[in-house]
Amino acid sequence: MSMNKSSAPRVIEITDGASIPDPRDKNLISAWSLAFVGTILCTAYLCWNDPDAYLEALKSLPGGVLVTFEVTACAILLSLPIGLFTGLGRLSRNRIINLIASTYVEVIRGIPLLVQLFYIYYGLGRLFKVPAIFAAVIAMSVCYGAYMGEVFRSGISAISKGQVEAARSLGFDRRQTMMLVVLPQAWRTILPPVGNEFIAMLKDTSLVSILAVGDILRKGREFASVTFMYFETYTMIALVYLFITLILSRCVSLMEAKLAYYDHK
Repeated sequence: MSMNKSSAPRVIEITDGASIPDPRDKNLISAWSLAFVGTILCTAYLCWNDPDAYLEALKSLPGGVLVTFEVTACAILLSLPIGLFTGLGRLSRNRIINLIASTYVEVIRGIPLLVQLFYIYYGLGRLFKVPAIFAAVIAMSVCYGAYMGEVFRSGISAISKGQVEAARSLGFDRRQTMMLVVLPQAWRTILPPVGNEFIAMLKDTSLVSILAVGDILRKGREFASVTFMYFETYTMIALVYLFITLILSRCVSLMEAKLAYYDHK
C-alpha cells in the first residue's frame, strides 16, 4: 500500500547542542533575546547586590574561559578530519572499511565521555607521561569524531546522485568526484550541525575539570573550596556558560542565514 506525503512519518531532529535561534525570526523580542538580556541583567544585578560573593566568583573565571576555548578549538580541529574519514568509511563500498568505521561509531557513541576521559588519561599514562590538557583534547576528539562522522555521512548522502553521475560523465574518477564535486556541496549542509556540535563540545569541556584541567568549572571549584561560597560560584559558572552558549548559538544562526542566502542566489 502506498503512503502519501501527508501520512509519511516526520523526522524529529534532536541534538545535544544549543537551541539555535531561527534565522527567519526578525522579532525584536524572542526566546533568544529574552535569555540573552536576562543573563546579562541577572549577572549585573548579582554582582552589584553582593560583590564580595558573586563579583569575586566571576573574577576567578576568566582564566578558565580561555582554557575552555583552547580545549574546544583544538578538539574541534582534530574531530573534523576524524569525522570526515569516519563518514567516508561509513559510505565506503569496501566492507572492511565500512565495518571498522561503523564499529568505531557504535562503540564510541555507546560510552560516556566522562569514562572516555578517564580511560584515555590513565591508559596513555601507562605508556608515557600525559599532560591532562592533551588527554582531554584527545578524548574529546575521539568522542566527537564519531558524532562528526554521522554529520559528514548525512551531508554527503544528501547530495543527489545526479551530481555524481554528471561528474563521472565528465571523466572524473571516484576520488575526484568526491573531492571536487560532492564535498564542496556537502560542506554547506554540514556547517550548521558542525557549529551545533561545537557548542555541545564547549559545554562538555566542563567534564575535563576532573583531570585537573583549569577550565571554567575547575577555576570555580578552586574558588569555592577556599571561600565555601558554592551556591554563588556555581550560579556564576552557569551564567557564564549560558552567556557563551547564547553568543555561539546566534553565530550559528547567522551562519545558517548566510548559507541560505547564497543558496537562493
